[in-house]
Amino acid sequence: MNRIADLRKSYERAELEESAARSEPLQQFDAWLKEAIAAEVPEPNAMTLATVGADHRPSTRIVLIKGYDSRGIVWYTNYESRKGRELAVNPHAALQFHWVELERVVRIEGKVEKVSEQESDDYFHSRPLDSRLGAWASPQSQVIPSRAVLVANAAKYSAQFALQPPRPPHWGGFRLVPDTWEFWQGRKSRLHDRLRYRLEDSGWVKERLAP
Repeated sequence: MNRIADLRKSYERAELEESAARSEPLQQFDAWLKEAIAAEVPEPNAMTLATVGADHRPSTRIVLIKGYDSRGIVWYTNYESRKGRELAVNPHAALQFHWVELERVVRIEGKVEKVSEQESDDYFHSRPLDSRLGAWASPQSQVIPSRAVLVANAAKYSAQFALQPPRPPHWGGFRLVPDTWEFWQGRKSRLHDRLRYRLEDSGWVKERLAP
C-alpha cells in the first residue's frame, strides 16, 4: 500500500491566464461554478467556511451556497451554532470551493453580515418540510445525550406546526461580502495558476501569485 507521502497527482486539465480571466471576480466565479455544475462534480455548491471566535481559535465546516450576486455569497444556518456565535464576535470569514475533478479551487475572504428577514423567510419557506422542521428540532452545536433528542424534537414540532412551520427566530442567512478572491487552477510540475482579485477604491485589481 502506498504511503501518504508518496501520493501524487499531475494537474493537466486546464490553465488560467490573465488574458482569459474575467475582469470582475464575480463573473469568473459564475463561469467556474456553472462549469462545475455542468460537469456534474459531487456537491458543486459545497464550500468550506472558516471563522474565528473570541478564543482566537479558527474552525471550519462545510456549508452550501444558496445564492450569490454583486452583494456577496449567501448561506443559511442556525445563528446560535458555533459559526453563528463566532461570526457575532468576529464578522470576518473565509470561504473555499474545491472542485477536485476540475482541479480548481476558489478562495473568498471578506466581512459577513446577516441577510434581510425577508430573504431568510423566502428561502426558509422554499425548503422541504423535513428541513424546515429540522431547523426547529436541532439545537445546533450544543451537546445532546443521544439522537433520540432530535427525533423527539422533530415529532414535537411536527405536531405543533403540522405543514406550516414558521422560520425559527434563531435561523437565517449570512452573506459574505468579498474583498479578496483567489482562483487556483492546477498545472503540471506544481507550477499552478493563481489569480487574485483585491478590492481597492478604484475597483478590483487582478494579479498573479506564485504557486
